[in-house]
Amino acid sequence: MGVGDMKYFGTDGVRGRVGESPMTAEFVLQFGWAVGTVLAQAGPQKRVVIGKDTRISGYLFESALEAGLSAAGADSILLGPMPTPAVAHLTHSLGAAAGIVISASHNPYYDNGLKLFSSQGEKLADDLVAAIEDRLEAGLAGGMRMVEPSNLGRAVRIDDAVGRYIEFCKSTVGPATLLTGLKCVLDCANGATYRIAPEVFRELGAEVVTIHDRPDGLNINEQCGSTHPHDLSEAVLAHGADVGMAFDGDGDRVILVDGAGQVVDGDQIIYLLARAFKRSGRLQGGVVGTVMTNLGLEQALAADDIPFERTAVGDRYVHECLRRRGWALGGEASGHILCLDRSQTGCGIVSALQVCEQIIHQHRPLGELVADMTRYPQTMVNVPVSARVDGERLKTPAIESALKEVEAALGDSGRVVLRPSGTEPLVRVMIEGSDQAQVQSLTEGLAEVVRQAL
Repeated sequence: MGVGDMKYFGTDGVRGRVGESPMTAEFVLQFGWAVGTVLAQAGPQKRVVIGKDTRISGYLFESALEAGLSAAGADSILLGPMPTPAVAHLTHSLGAAAGIVISASHNPYYDNGLKLFSSQGEKLADDLVAAIEDRLEAGLAGGMRMVEPSNLGRAVRIDDAVGRYIEFCKSTVGPATLLTGLKCVLDCANGATYRIAPEVFRELGAEVVTIHDRPDGLNINEQCGSTHPHDLSEAVLAHGADVGMAFDGDGDRVILVDGAGQVVDGDQIIYLLARAFKRSGRLQGGVVGTVMTNLGLEQALAADDIPFERTAVGDRYVHECLRRRGWALGGEASGHILCLDRSQTGCGIVSALQVCEQIIHQHRPLGELVADMTRYPQTMVNVPVSARVDGERLKTPAIESALKEVEAALGDSGRVVLRPSGTEPLVRVMIEGSDQAQVQSLTEGLAEVVRQAL
């Protein structure tokens, strides 16, 4: 992964195996210097908020970032372990010039990455991204220069960051909303939500049981959290809870479990919220999903006359589309939900609160609230290729012929998505339809055609 992979700060960021290019302490030091240098040229405000998740390498990279920013004359505001959306929120509320999160989201502990937010807690402007990339290239080539000693940046640690974000999360539900009588199980993925999420729900009156809430630097996302909700399902059943919530390592995603132990994914969460918001008048326009959003969500929204639009995969594309359309609700099946009328970026805690508010106000269990949405069986095969390919490479006669055959077989009861991975040498083949056996067979057949053609 090189400098060019950094172009999408604030969402995809730059990410890699710790100790390998680019995620070395030297790279992070130069990254901090590049950010600080560009900010110094952009305006007088040079304070940068730094947050991290719980993986052990965060200690190393936090120090390296602080040193790089200081060398450029920028000040650091250190938050310690905090969810990614908390860093975005506090960057804005503290009046900082930018915010940096040290996290690899739902990846294992041995990965880490950097996400950068603007002063508004959103993705950085393209011109600043380009300027940081240029400055970083110069630093990597030996052009890193420290400011005069009298101009070095300083660092301060915010001791009440956790309390500030707890109060913000609580403010995203109605002032009369209390979760009294609601029993919740929270899977904190041994990640950044381990202190904040339990307190938010307890202070709102819920009875809270926590699992995977003891991070040791190495156990983040390890068979737990939003990508592994099996422990959560078992805990909900064992404790007789009403709802379970599984966050990912940096807290920007959430997957739910109903009282029967059944997983409720991001598409179902969006459906529940869209219907509730339309009924209350809160829904602004329509809903944004991605090309991977389940067809069942699209059809359920259409039945309620709620507009729906798809984007490329990635929450940044969902965010851009929502802003362009003036809408507020969107997200992905992975549990990255955007409620832009409540938070600048996706927050697992905020999203879970919106659902719990509906459980309380409608006096209906979670399973019943999502029952009217039928999820289509969906199968995906990742086809390895020798090098990353673009969409044009997929337009071979053999692939296009196979695509037509699949589309004809599915008719109006399914769809096919064929797309190159944006980060790996893979082509993703996804088919969904009403018949699981047919979907499985068609996916395997099309994947084999792609494998032979490429």
